[in-house]
Amino acid sequence: MGLFGKKKETVPIIEYNPETQRPVLKCSICNGEQVAGFKDKQTGHFTEVMLIRNGQDLDAFMEMYDLSAVSKEY
Repeated sequence: MGLFGKKKETVPIIEYNPETQRPVLKCSICNGEQVAGFKDKQTGHFTEVMLIRNGQDLDAFMEMYDLSAVSKEY
């Protein structure tokens, strides 16, 4: 890391169990912010994984967890 270098951010891997959780993209109606994560099917608890700023972030999230689709919630 140089004088002006930035340390690359790493996304911590959150455990994902498809039997008890489902992938969700939480979208704000007001500002358009999108957060990817997992929602517990029984309790409805949302576990945030990462902020989605563009299509590449969404692709990275889907690739990280080997997902084919993510539902949106507003």
